[in-house]
Amino acid sequence: MPWCRPEATDKLVRDFIRTGSTVSNKEQTFCTQNCSRNKMMKNWAVVGGIAAAVAAGVYVLWGPITERKKRKKGMVPGLLNLGNTCFMNSLLQGLAACPSFIGWLEEFTGQRDMAHNELDKEPKLSKTLLQLLKALSSHDPGEDDVLDAGCLLDALRLHRWQISSFEEQDAHELFHVLTSSLEEERDRLPRVTHLFDMQSLESPPESSEKNMSCRSRGPLHPISSPWKTQHPFHGRLTSNMVCKRCEQQSPVRYDSFDSLSLSIPSAPWGRPVTLDHCLQHFISSETIKEVECENCTKIQAGNMLNGQVVESQRTTFIKQLKLGKLPQCLCIHLQRLTWSNEGTPIKRQEHVQFTEYLSMDYYKHCVSSQGSQELVWPPKAVRVDSKADSREKKPSNGTDAEHCNNNKPLSNGACPTVFFHSPALSPQFSLNHDYSSSTYLFRLTAILVHHGDMHSGHFVTYRRCPASPRGPSPFSTQWLWVSDDSVRRASLQEALSCNAYLLFYERVRRPSFKPE
Repeated sequence: MPWCRPEATDKLVRDFIRTGSTVSNKEQTFCTQNCSRNKMMKNWAVVGGIAAAVAAGVYVLWGPITERKKRKKGMVPGLLNLGNTCFMNSLLQGLAACPSFIGWLEEFTGQRDMAHNELDKEPKLSKTLLQLLKALSSHDPGEDDVLDAGCLLDALRLHRWQISSFEEQDAHELFHVLTSSLEEERDRLPRVTHLFDMQSLESPPESSEKNMSCRSRGPLHPISSPWKTQHPFHGRLTSNMVCKRCEQQSPVRYDSFDSLSLSIPSAPWGRPVTLDHCLQHFISSETIKEVECENCTKIQAGNMLNGQVVESQRTTFIKQLKLGKLPQCLCIHLQRLTWSNEGTPIKRQEHVQFTEYLSMDYYKHCVSSQGSQELVWPPKAVRVDSKADSREKKPSNGTDAEHCNNNKPLSNGACPTVFFHSPALSPQFSLNHDYSSSTYLFRLTAILVHHGDMHSGHFVTYRRCPASPRGPSPFSTQWLWVSDDSVRRASLQEALSCNAYLLFYERVRRPSFKPE
């Protein structure tokens, strides 16, 4: 990728000064004349002023050539602040710490290139984003220590998104701009397999495609597509409603999400607010009054005589949200904006405790083997023998495997439980909590922090170092603190003690319990 490099600017200044300082012998013979002398002095003044201005600009932007350093081993490049672009820089550093997202971009851009779309010559957002994230996650210490992400702004402008250098922007908003723009780019891909793509023509349909059911009318087999249609941040929420009078449940409604935006509840007496409190508050049931219930209306009509007309029965329903499909990469947004009694915005500054590992079993929607949904709080403990790989498994009974497993609720950092020993896990993970029975287990990869108030501030990122390509795990145990072009080492404890604004988790395999 053609990064903006200072060497080209330095050479341009040297050539310009060298050209301007050349004086022919013919001109020197007339140097005794006052008019020529004055003309030369004016030319020298103009040349000197331009050269000084260019040199000063180069020094301000890049510094002297001798001070430019190569990236140290184990570090990542920083990003230039192009004018209130710290929100973009922090988000790019967070996404660069998600290996599954980078892998999906590699596959997605490769599939797009196979389409051979000659009519569309504009630069693609996916390719630009991939090149940036790969540069920010490179393990090679020979790369530059500062990069310019202005190319991403150019790609976003093609999606009708403009950034002002004089206004504060939000990293969470940019995250949704990126995901929605990637979906727009995906939707423009041709749905018909290319005639020369023999591999796609000869291969059978993907087994990971799920059978969708329309109420109870049987399975609907979707048309297979050679394209992976969803990015790894895509998940599904379930909305379940039950009538308090007749206890009839309405059909489950599914809604898509790219991130979970959680409000921060009031702190329990004598205890800090945890991420579990925010998640429990998010899925807590709510009462909805004056909802028309078809079942209650039918019951009332059956009790009426002489065919009297029955009015629609309106009752009180209980509504509850759950997670129907968990994504491979989980983005959690902590809502720190609140409003005072006078209607002015206020930023909540309290610390929300979170852990390196996050079990989502407690918040998972469960479907029984008969296909009915149960609105139970707290959910029942259902143990299923599973290897809990990060990839989704094919269900054995025609039902989505994501809907068939809901283990015993686990606490993410509220109280210690029996620990287990595993050489692949960090000491903090193995000593504090027992996640060996967790099916939906996630590991922290990056944290975005906002310093300041609601009107101005600065975004920084805590993220993992790039893992060694020859290592057994895609996650490094070393952490970094990144603020635009400043990068330094950090500890896990420092990262866990920050006031998080965005949290990035990635799903990992469930470790098995092997006592020594």
